[in-house]
Amino acid sequence: MGQQSQHSQHSQHSPSNIADLLDRWLERAPDREVVRFGDRSWTWAQWVDRVRRNAGAQVAAGLRPGDRVAFLDKNHPACLETTMACALAGTVSALPNFRLAAEEIAYLLNDAKARVLLVGAEFAPLVAGIRDQLGHLDRVIVVGGVDDEYEAWLAGAQPLARRHPAEPDDCFLQLYTSGTTGRPKGAMLTHRGVLAHSVNGAGYFGVDETSTAQVAMPLYHVGGTNWALIALNAGGAVVIDRDVVPAAVADELETAGVTHTFLVPAVLALLLALPDLGNRDFSALRCVSYGSSPIPAPVLRACLATLKADFLGLYGMTETSGILTALPKEAHRDTANEHRLLSVGRPMPGVELIVVDPATGDPVPMGDSGEVWVRGEQVMSGYFGRPEQTADALRADGWFRTGDAGRLDGEGYLYLTDRVKDMIISGGENIYPAEIERVLVEHPAVAEVAVIGVPHPKWGETPKAVVVAAAGHPVDGPGLIEYCRERLARFKCPTSVEQVDALPRNPTGKVLKTELRRVFAG
Repeated sequence: MGQQSQHSQHSQHSPSNIADLLDRWLERAPDREVVRFGDRSWTWAQWVDRVRRNAGAQVAAGLRPGDRVAFLDKNHPACLETTMACALAGTVSALPNFRLAAEEIAYLLNDAKARVLLVGAEFAPLVAGIRDQLGHLDRVIVVGGVDDEYEAWLAGAQPLARRHPAEPDDCFLQLYTSGTTGRPKGAMLTHRGVLAHSVNGAGYFGVDETSTAQVAMPLYHVGGTNWALIALNAGGAVVIDRDVVPAAVADELETAGVTHTFLVPAVLALLLALPDLGNRDFSALRCVSYGSSPIPAPVLRACLATLKADFLGLYGMTETSGILTALPKEAHRDTANEHRLLSVGRPMPGVELIVVDPATGDPVPMGDSGEVWVRGEQVMSGYFGRPEQTADALRADGWFRTGDAGRLDGEGYLYLTDRVKDMIISGGENIYPAEIERVLVEHPAVAEVAVIGVPHPKWGETPKAVVVAAAGHPVDGPGLIEYCRERLARFKCPTSVEQVDALPRNPTGKVLKTELRRVFAG
């Protein structure tokens, strides 16, 4: 029997266009606050007018269905307005990562063939420096600051009177993969996919008209934009954070009526470091979701002890509009099954999931590791302008190859072992670095660790641990290897340890193991 886990739940009478939420909530709650940003806020009536004017301005500028409108800035309400306006106008919102270098941003804007770029005032000089490289770009509009052009652009436009008749599988949102192994790719997310993600996510998380979601993660990421769309589609409100400042995030959780938040583990660790965290009143907070990277066990334990809200661990991808699996709240405080805290939970409603042999595509036996494949409405339509890479990742039968390695247990819980490409084959044995990393991060001398395969004359390759030392703790390589041997099969243990000041990361914070292999594996 092969491994397969499925959880299907399809909403009835679902809209076919993400922009349907504008009409729905304008009719039901025109005077209710929907977006808050700093000391400003907008009701549904005010926000829908802004979105419709944005869409009208796009059409007046000569944009046609399928044209890309790029937005480059830290979190700003105008980004969400533009994404929703694209859904109305039939254009596509393309969101490059503002943390990238100028050359990388130029590459993404050209890759998207963006015709209009809305850029935050602090990034306007960067864009001016690469403007002559952007051959597709017709217009740049500055958002915010003393030279703001965005508000005049809205004010001078007529609200779009008749929206584009989009098909459910039309793309309206193009988010870029993080590019740990090469150039980022533009994942084309559709009305059908994002709606399915929004409806199923809201039902699972308990997001409704009474909810207020904190949007602290960047909007160029699915954990930003599509997290916000879960709340908006359900009629809830969103509080947008421009930057992730731990004290400000905590203040907002305490005073802004936030009921739901999504934070990456690194931010949770920074919150835990706040000296007054335990004395704050987070009584409005119902649910803390986390994901995007593995959470160290010590951080999760401290969160559970400090924050009394429900916790949900999430696993998802840009290419799947967001969340694929969730570790339910009950599992976080189930002392009889603490091993489940090492899992990423079970498939979300509407997500079908199998684990296969990556070489053959055949399901592997229950409990064995293989590549995780998923299928469902949430999956992207493809990578923009990359038919070969689309065909490689997205099979004709609808299965999307995640590139992640994992295993399923008998109850449908998924345990991620690593990226398939990071797997180490030592003496014929498959070794997943994440398993070793989970052990080493528990050692008091280890602040951060990444494990890679390095050449070995006898075994082909063996694991090497690249370690960032915890403050005040010298790294003892032989001691760490022995520490692993007490907790792991001997063939899985590192044969060498290297200490570094910092691990190389891409702009979204993911460790660049390709760089580590270049330096240490030769």
